[in-house]
Amino acid sequence: MESTICTIGFAGKTAEEFFGLLVEAGVTRLIDIRENRAGQLSAFAKYPDLEFFLARLCGIAYFYEPRLAPSLEIRETYRTRKDWPAYESAFLQLMKERGVPQCLDLAMFAGTVALLCSEPGPEQCHRRLVAELLRQRGVELKCNMKILHLTINKKKQSSRTKRRTFE
Repeated sequence: MESTICTIGFAGKTAEEFFGLLVEAGVTRLIDIRENRAGQLSAFAKYPDLEFFLARLCGIAYFYEPRLAPSLEIRETYRTRKDWPAYESAFLQLMKERGVPQCLDLAMFAGTVALLCSEPGPEQCHRRLVAELLRQRGVELKCNMKILHLTINKKKQSSRTKRRTFE
């Protein structure tokens, strides 16, 4: 199985930038891994609007996978303490308790798939951790998976995209 796991956050992006990144990367399936996909801060990325926009504007299928979201407790602890290593450790422990990634059907991640969260960049976001768990599982199963973080280049103040690949 060949797979590219893209990660994307909606914060700090216009709708044009967000959907443009997905189309440019060739994403065919978006998997929403937020706990609250209908939050008021989500703007164009609010469910069910996002599912409609993805299908109509981009021909991208929408899926929701709450098992890949952090718990409210983990998020609130991070907001209070701002301790990323503690967040990462707690999140990875939660994934282990949930049986992730072993409980997931890796066929869902075939082709070019995007994991959605809110953070603008992947550095301190659970979507990066999920992508890394999936890639590790792919290695175990002899699958070729690469990770591509979809971000925008704010320095140019345009809708030009910046793609970072980690293999």
